Amino acid sequence: MEKLYARDIYGKTLVELGKQDPRSIVLDADLSGSTRTSFFANEVPDRFFNFGVAEQNMMATAAGFAASGKIVFASTFAMFASARALDQVRNSICYNNFDVKIVATHGGITVGEDGASHQALEDINFLRAIPNMKIVIPADAPEARDAVLAAANTPGPFYIRLGRSKVLTLADRGEFALGKGYLLEKGENLAIITCGALVPEALAACRELNKEGISPTLANLHTIKPIDEELIVDIAKTHKRILVCEEHQVIGGLFSAVSEVLVRKFPVKVDRVGIEDRFGQSGVPRELLDFYGLSANSIAQKAKELLRQ
Repeated sequence: MEKLYARDIYGKTLVELGKQDPRSIVLDADLSGSTRTSFFANEVPDRFFNFGVAEQNMMATAAGFAASGKIVFASTFAMFASARALDQVRNSICYNNFDVKIVATHGGITVGEDGASHQALEDINFLRAIPNMKIVIPADAPEARDAVLAAANTPGPFYIRLGRSKVLTLADRGEFALGKGYLLEKGENLAIITCGALVPEALAACRELNKEGISPTLANLHTIKPIDEELIVDIAKTHKRILVCEEHQVIGGLFSAVSEVLVRKFPVKVDRVGIEDRFGQSGVPRELLDFYGLSANSIAQKAKELLRQ
């Protein structure tokens, strides 16, 4: 499987959209080289605006552009798009249900060496509770393209979270549909539900478990909001144990979203792999995945523990 930067595909998709639709506007906050909005700036400079280190102003202006009929893509690192600009995202963009697509890069612990101040581990928690917001965490670069195109063609605000590192391109990726997950593996003993950067880790964990005679089902729930309640309930009806894996705090993210569905509709035993109420730290992404228990081996071990309960 080929490794690609999802943010590279994002930048190229922006250029494509910009040439197709004159309503497309792209904003950035002094990070266009990292977010890859620089691709758009080079090709469509009259519709690109760099706000410097002023994310709150960028989001407020994005709302103004959207109020004027523009389709706005606003990008920065996930930490700054969520925590720093939360007031403007809530009150200016989401309250008015404006057509602003926030595509944030450098989400999760795999930001790596930039450390705790830049590792957005709470962003889904912050944004999931805001009405009108739709949230997507693509698993690979092609899925990032699908998510961006879906956002461009769907009214209202979006938060699309991309990582910093290259990610494996899934060989058997399901067809992307907003609000609908899909199965990557079909098994019997337990189910693993994941998204984003942990999809390849979960796939590797499934291979480890298969070697030990354990047959897991694996689901990619790329859309956190609106979440695919039907798929979650279908999985629960055929599996007595579910393991939810995410590159995010276990509070307020995918684990919380899945648990909220199951407690209302079909309660089963659910456990989690995620950041356990801790801050990140500087380090190599692979070492951080191991340290925080998010690696394939950690997922496999947690799955076996869950089966023994």
